[in-house]
Amino acid sequence: MAATCPKCGGKLKLTDWRPNCPHCGVNMVYYGMEERLLLDADKAEAEHARTQPKIDRIKAATVGSPLAIVRLVLSLVPIAGLFLPLAKFAFQAPYAAFSGNVNVITLYNAISATDLDALTGMFSSKLFGTAFILYAVAVVCVFVSAVGVLLHTIFQTLACSPKGKQRNFALDVINLALVAAAIVCFTIFSSKISALLPSVIQTSTVGFGAFIYLALLAVSFGADILCVVKGIPVKYKECFVGNIPADKYFQLVEEGVPLEQIRQVMAEHTAEKEAAKAAEEAAKAAAEAAEKAEADPEKEPVAAE
Repeated sequence: MAATCPKCGGKLKLTDWRPNCPHCGVNMVYYGMEERLLLDADKAEAEHARTQPKIDRIKAATVGSPLAIVRLVLSLVPIAGLFLPLAKFAFQAPYAAFSGNVNVITLYNAISATDLDALTGMFSSKLFGTAFILYAVAVVCVFVSAVGVLLHTIFQTLACSPKGKQRNFALDVINLALVAAAIVCFTIFSSKISALLPSVIQTSTVGFGAFIYLALLAVSFGADILCVVKGIPVKYKECFVGNIPADKYFQLVEEGVPLEQIRQVMAEHTAEKEAAKAAEEAAKAAAEAAEKAEADPEKEPVAAE
């Protein structure tokens, strides 16, 4: 398909390599460049206008108020509970022995050193299967809740988004349920394993750190509820597209208003803004002149002798 001039629509030959149209003489390289630059500027400002409300909501959710800051801190504090004694365990076997408190680090090291094949074999054991399945469920619940706490802290930045409240509440409930399930499963495991191996298992109880961890999660949940009840105001920054308020610009585009009319509206808003700015500068200059006149009054002329 033969190329045509963007202005007159005249067909161009392969020999028409010059920038000027052989029919109308217009420079085809720069023809319409101003309009293209304006369109690019409108697209950039429109994209910024769509993104700015998200930035405003993130700012409000994190540092928008003292309550938001407290909520953000409390959402991460439960991680500290994992480093407290989650359980107290002591056993004495012929070739192995352990006595002490168990926290998330101890638990991770123990799992890393565990023979997974042997542990899987324990699951299928008729004697120890149920007990070790409960133990595995408790461990998984602890680690999944830790991941849930981190996700909850990250998603706090989106707490003021349309679905932020539902997302935070869902994570709060899931984390609380996981920790409660871990405590129950470990308690049942302790009773079963102690009954099966009374001469080996000396101590197997839930530590105070597990309950502190659960309490900290409950406090974080309470902070989320308090923020919803009190409300965190979002201060939206006003955005413009071609000196038109972004909402009005999007409305004009949605209604299918021709680009020429939108440009006319932009010109009117620009003229109004410039006139208001000129009036403000004039009023400021007048006020400064009046203050100067009051501060340095003219001296009375000296009477001639």
